[in-house]
Amino acid sequence: MELNNKVALVLGAIKGIGKEIGLALANEGVKVVLNYYDWENSLDELKKDFAKTGIDHLIVKTNLLKTNKIPGLIRKAVDHFGRLDILINNIERGGWPVVHGSYVQEQWDMEMATTLRAKWWVFDSALPHLKASGNGVVINLSSIAGIVGRSGPAGHIFNDGYAAANRAVSLLTETWARIGAPQVRVNEIMLGIVETRHGDKTRGWGLLSEKQKQSLIDHTLLARIGAVDDVVKAVKFIIKDASFMTGSIIKLDGGYTLGSDKVMPMPKGVV
Repeated sequence: MELNNKVALVLGAIKGIGKEIGLALANEGVKVVLNYYDWENSLDELKKDFAKTGIDHLIVKTNLLKTNKIPGLIRKAVDHFGRLDILINNIERGGWPVVHGSYVQEQWDMEMATTLRAKWWVFDSALPHLKASGNGVVINLSSIAGIVGRSGPAGHIFNDGYAAANRAVSLLTETWARIGAPQVRVNEIMLGIVETRHGDKTRGWGLLSEKQKQSLIDHTLLARIGAVDDVVKAVKFIIKDASFMTGSIIKLDGGYTLGSDKVMPMPKGVV
């Protein structure tokens, strides 16, 4: 896909992964709609950083937990730019066990509503416009929690409900790829431990012991935490270069889900 003058809606754009994806797209000529709700104290910096790109953009505050507000967000995007080509479905809420402890119903419901329900409503509202573009792209951002659950070293950072919601996102990805075809490609990036997503730039990371932190690194084949730029590069690849890929789920986890088990040398055998 040629990016210049395309229009993208980026959820969770106030900081971290969402913001950096938005900036990367804007720097390639994409007109971006940046949705946020929390972290109001980061808004001025967001405005300044996107003003520097010189690209037309729209910042919209929308509480995506209120599903009746979502069609209005899509209308604002299309009314302002006249089209919608790309959806970066980057919205989630995951309660760290080390932060929140045992579940209360409010935490469970918020994780399901944010990580799962909001994604569905945004996609459903955006789909007619993405199809009308003739070459639409949807990228769901999810987590390897959907594979590993609350097991091993990740048991300190992934909750049961968050894991279940992320496994469900993968089902949505495959269903939406069928619904969107052939005009819209739908793919998923399943994130491992990234600096601003369960990594060292989060509050929860600071609550882990040094031993717990090291166990997460040791379980990752590439022996490091992912950088936001790793995610941005994967997003740009899917949008620009993966024109024959839809319904795919990419694990961007440094090999965490494979674990740290070593491959043994081949034995000599008996013949």
